Amino acid sequence: MINKVSRNEMRKIRHERVRSKIVGTPEVPRLCVYRSNKNIGAQIIDDENGITLASASSLTLKLANGGNIEAATKVGEAIAEACKKAGITKVVFDRGGYLYHGRVEALAEAARSKGLEF
Repeated sequence: MINKVSRNEMRKIRHERVRSKIVGTPEVPRLCVYRSNKNIGAQIIDDENGITLASASSLTLKLANGGNIEAATKVGEAIAEACKKAGITKVVFDRGGYLYHGRVEALAEAARSKGLEF
């Protein structure tokens, strides 16, 4: 009998492995990415206090198509602007178990281009 594990369950296993090593602090919070088929979102999280400091998503930006690279780029720019307003310059990047490719990479590169360091 073959035990099949879904793609999303494997992503969650990878995410747990990454999260065991990455921790957001008040000085250097965690930039967490969530990607679905239709949308993409990012949060800046302080794990020590358990609070979200800033967030941006294709839903809050009201983009027509939130599931493409252009939307990920706009979300990356928006999260970087939200970080500037909150006084955050450095973060640790949590790709959420997704491959660093496509939309996740576009979001990260856009955030870097707007001055966020990671």
